[in-house]
Amino acid sequence: MKETIVKILKKVELEDPILIEGLPGVGHVGKLVAEQVVEELETEKIVEIYSPHFPPQVIVKDDFSVELVKNEFYAHKSDTHNDLLIVVGDHQSVTNEGHYEISDIILNIATEYNVKRIYTLGGYGTGQLTESESVLGAVNNTDLIEELKEFGVEFKDNEPAGGIVGVSGLLLGLSKLRGIDAACLMGTTSGYLVDPKSAQAVLTVLSSILDMQVDTQSLEERAKDMERIMAKILEMEQMQGPREIGADEDLRYIG
Repeated sequence: MKETIVKILKKVELEDPILIEGLPGVGHVGKLVAEQVVEELETEKIVEIYSPHFPPQVIVKDDFSVELVKNEFYAHKSDTHNDLLIVVGDHQSVTNEGHYEISDIILNIATEYNVKRIYTLGGYGTGQLTESESVLGAVNNTDLIEELKEFGVEFKDNEPAGGIVGVSGLLLGLSKLRGIDAACLMGTTSGYLVDPKSAQAVLTVLSSILDMQVDTQSLEERAKDMERIMAKILEMEQMQGPREIGADEDLRYIG
């Protein structure tokens, strides 16, 4: 494979859809949220994206067969809230060029469906284990700030300090060039582990923004399991004493 392949599985009719992006990153926060939305709402897969910019591997399925890693688009039609386009995937690009190429492909499809608002989802790695989660925001149009604050999204000076890396950030910047409003919702997370509790916080905010009902029971169960693991890690850290994180270990970034 020398070029990225966009496989159109189905064309659907959507009314004023909102795009949600949740690809793997820090704490897998965005991925957990987007996959929960896909699983809990009535959705259908409409696009598959295969690319040489993804890691050179295949996924082994439960029946021991394999498939290439990919990104996918799911569509959701609703009578109670906005129609949705949801981007999920196995991996992000491993090259700078690939990040831009995949982001452009996502935006081309969004433009085809007349998307006017995008929410990208990610984790903000603090480098510390904490018991509380917050959702930070970044926007490509400052008019969105007050709107998002009403739903509990926090905007803090100089945060995120390291910028927003990967598709979650590029979609904001590139969509601004196309006149599409976009915001990134970032759940605070240690960055050490998959963080379903942070994902639950982001999903709660996203559901409020979109006025939709998404069952979070499976995330809640995973969050409780993770809390037990984190409690043990915190106990071990307290026994070992504080440790400074060096420059090469800075986890304050988005993915």
